[in-house]
Amino acid sequence: MLTLESFEEASEVVKKVTTATELVYSDYFSARTGNRVYFKPENMQVTGAYKIRGAYYKISTLTEEERSKGLITASAGNHAQGVAYAAKEFGCKAVIVMPTTTPLMKVNRTKSYGAEVVLAGDVYDEACAKAYELAEEYGYTFIHPFDDLAVATGQGTIAMEIVKELPLVDYILVPIGGGGLATGVSTLAKLLNPKIQVIGVEPAGANCLQESIKAGKVVSLPAVNTIADGTAVKTPGSNIFPFIQQNLDDIITVEDDELVVSFLDMVENHKMIVENSGLLTVAALKHLPSKNKKVVSILSGGNMDVITMASVVQHGLIQRDRIFTVSVLLPDKPGELVQVAGIIAKEQGNVIKLDHNQFVAVNRNAAVELKITMEAFGTDHKNQIVKALEKNGYRPKIIRPNL
Repeated sequence: MLTLESFEEASEVVKKVTTATELVYSDYFSARTGNRVYFKPENMQVTGAYKIRGAYYKISTLTEEERSKGLITASAGNHAQGVAYAAKEFGCKAVIVMPTTTPLMKVNRTKSYGAEVVLAGDVYDEACAKAYELAEEYGYTFIHPFDDLAVATGQGTIAMEIVKELPLVDYILVPIGGGGLATGVSTLAKLLNPKIQVIGVEPAGANCLQESIKAGKVVSLPAVNTIADGTAVKTPGSNIFPFIQQNLDDIITVEDDELVVSFLDMVENHKMIVENSGLLTVAALKHLPSKNKKVVSILSGGNMDVITMASVVQHGLIQRDRIFTVSVLLPDKPGELVQVAGIIAKEQGNVIKLDHNQFVAVNRNAAVELKITMEAFGTDHKNQIVKALEKNGYRPKIIRPNL
């Protein structure tokens, strides 16, 4: 495995189940970063993520006896759907162990492909331990989501497609959970062109691979904390670790807040739904020190449930000052509320919520609190509205919106 011949074979095999995800050039991110930015939209695959590649190729390498025993894996969702879909294509049973925190949409999608779902543990590592127990008990064939060379070979077919479409690519940004995608992409990229820089991107709250590379060996994080549930892994793969050490050029970590605003950017500028783990490479674009380079960000998946999506949008609007709240004190007498509303309207602010508290002070004539939540076009517009209130004798105080 992980030879040019195996990657070429895998590239032909996965074509049976994958959608052609041609590169998407981004005017928006190119202008913001000074590079030529392209996206590899693996969120458009039939299962909503790149994981179908590794799962299908791995299962294709199994013997009929191994497949007849039934397959089992552990996954936070995307590998689960990949294995479930691939198992259905090969006509074999699939059991998927998923963390109890997995979004309902991913659970239901996995079941829709005919797989049996078992919920166990709070994070991937705990679900994986349960999957190994069931494999031992029932004799299932285990399909590891990342620490498997055949799986990594299947994932690496992404690099083959990128280089064929953009032969002079300078940087490939790849999300990292356990490291399977990074292993396949970085290894094949270096085989095709050693000058290609492959940069891994991890959540700051789940940077297991970064810590392992620093230590020179696989280490486990005591805990993980990130909204990027698909990459919330405590321990990277030990079988694939030597390949990552050899072929990955660097690792960037990003904060959850950066993922939130990246979601808004992708929806507004590319009309794409990309899950938090897939947004890692989008958020990392601004951290690249290079200019005038051809950069490909791999969007690893788009399986985000609606509730999570709503929360991310709301927090993103707040971070971008598109929604903000001010608190003002005013006398409790007729006409005061109309006057404040008039000032905001004149500055084109759109009020979406009012909270009028008459009991903020004992003397209501002296002070009644009015909390105003409104929409703005961004930070400059927000500041314009605040200054208008100040100019008219109010002392607006910016507070955290409570929507």
